[in-house]
This record gives sequence, C-alpha cells and structure tokens, in this order.
Amino acid sequence: MVRTMLNNDGKINVDVMQDASEIVRYDETGIPLYIQTGELSRYPDRKALCHWHDDLEFIKIIDGEMNYYINGKNLVLKEHDGIMVNTRQMHYGSSIDQKDCSFLCILVHPALFSSNKLIFRKYLLPILEDRETEYVYLDSGCPGHAFILDSLTDMTELKRQGEYGYELEIIGLFYRVWKNLARQFQAGNPAAPGSEDMDTKVQKDMVSFIYQHYTERLTLSSIAASGGVCRSKCCQIFKKYLCQSPIDFLNSYRLEVSSHLLKKTDKSITQIATECGFNHLSYYSELFTRHYGCTPRQFRGQFRGQLPGRLPGRLPADS
Repeated sequence: MVRTMLNNDGKINVDVMQDASEIVRYDETGIPLYIQTGELSRYPDRKALCHWHDDLEFIKIIDGEMNYYINGKNLVLKEHDGIMVNTRQMHYGSSIDQKDCSFLCILVHPALFSSNKLIFRKYLLPILEDRETEYVYLDSGCPGHAFILDSLTDMTELKRQGEYGYELEIIGLFYRVWKNLARQFQAGNPAAPGSEDMDTKVQKDMVSFIYQHYTERLTLSSIAASGGVCRSKCCQIFKKYLCQSPIDFLNSYRLEVSSHLLKKTDKSITQIATECGFNHLSYYSELFTRHYGCTPRQFRGQFRGQLPGRLPGRLPADS
C-alpha cells in the first residue's frame, strides 16, 4: 500500500513530500526494496494519505478486504487477491465499513532492474511507460497471478528469516515475477484500462498545493485555482479521486499534522491549532473530537500516559 513511519504510539503515518510524492525509506541502504506486513487499524482513521511514488507497489490481502483507490478508480481487493500499482499513480488504501484488513506491502524501485540496459529497455520500460497500465489486479484464482501472489509471500518470509543472502533470493524472485507480468503484457493481458488524463494531473496539483499550504488560510477557490479549474470542477475531481470534498480533505490533513504536534511537542493547543491553519480553537476542537473520538487535550494526555484506558474509538497502541 504505502511506505510508512511507525509512531511511538504504534500508529502508522505516511511520509509525503510537498508534491504529494511519498518518501520511501527502504529496508536496506543501497537496495531499493521495502517489504512489510500491515493492518489498516494501525493507520489514522484506517486510511492512508493519497500519494504517489516512483516505485512499483505490490499488495497482497492476507485477511479481510480493502478499498483501494487509483487515479479515481475504486477497487475492492478481496482476501488472498492483490494488486500491482505502476509507477507515479495517485493511490491510497482504506478500510471497508471500518473493518480491519491485514496485508503484505512490497515496494521496489525500477532502478533495481536498470543495471542491464537491454533488460530494462526490453522488459521494464514497455510497462512502466504504458499510460494504459495504471495497475494489474492480481486474482488468486488465475494461475499466473497466483504465482505472483505466492512470490510476494515468499519474499516476506525470506525477509523475516533474514538468513545470509536473503536479499539475493528476493531479487531473484522479483525477476521471475516481472517475467510473468511481461509475458501477460506482451500477450495483450495487462490489466487496467485507462490513462493519466488531465483530471489526474489536476488532482496531483491540488493535493500538492494543500500539503504545501495547509498552514495558510485556504478556500475552495484557492484550491481550485491551484489546479487551474473552477470550484465546481474542483469538487468533482476530489469526489472522484478521494471521495471527499476539498475542504474535508484539507481538514483531515490538518488534523493529522496536529496529532503529531500534540504527541511530539509541548506547544499549547491554541498554538497547534493556529499552526495547522485553524483560526478558531472551538472549531478545531470540534473537528478533532469528531475525528479522533476525544478532545485534543485528552489525546495528548492519553499519549503521555496521563489518562487511564485508551482513546475512545481508537485501537490500543501496540506493546
């Protein structure tokens, strides 16, 4: 799904640049691979931030189901199925009816295959540069896809065991996975119709604008202007890609940033609200309580061990 950082409270957050691209921190320096298992319950509101990256992303659902959004398309990833997301696609995952979902997430940068230019040009570039291939849905009932899904499990287990040379085995599996995908692509069976239309670019621009300017006084008009569209079109694009209004998305991001500041700084709640773009403390507190199930003060107290129990409506932190 996404590369993440684990907070001290066991919650996961996505690191993004101001252009909405994700900061991917690989498992090993010098090897552009990230392999992890995850649960949606460990993400704020059981949903990741909308983002993109230059890496290929592979997801396999272990238990449950997941809503997965790619360039405005909503897919339901079924148990034991998965997906391969091509590079530079706007995407994020979220829960279905707030139910938990466990999954494997593997990111690999195309640079892993670039040492041999012939291999890269012949087998990688045709798929990476094909604007019609945004993703490949991996159906566990399809033998070719089942091989890929099984390989994702094998990679995860190799990393877990950590035996000498496991990285070489994982890289070898990736080459076999890509051979499988390349064969399907050559046979005219990639996966997903669609190309990056203008709406996708506009959405990236508007999300990037929010990430860069969330501390400022933003309006629907200013968000729309950042994408060069009218307010009505702006709302249509946000509904299409994020199932939220522009202002709801802005406030969700502001609240997430404020939660980090509550946990990691001694700044006053008023100061945090102001720094996150909220002009009125009462409005900030109301939105925060609605989103997190407790007031900002209770949230900070719970994080610092000053209150018994756990946050209302939130899962307990991992031990």
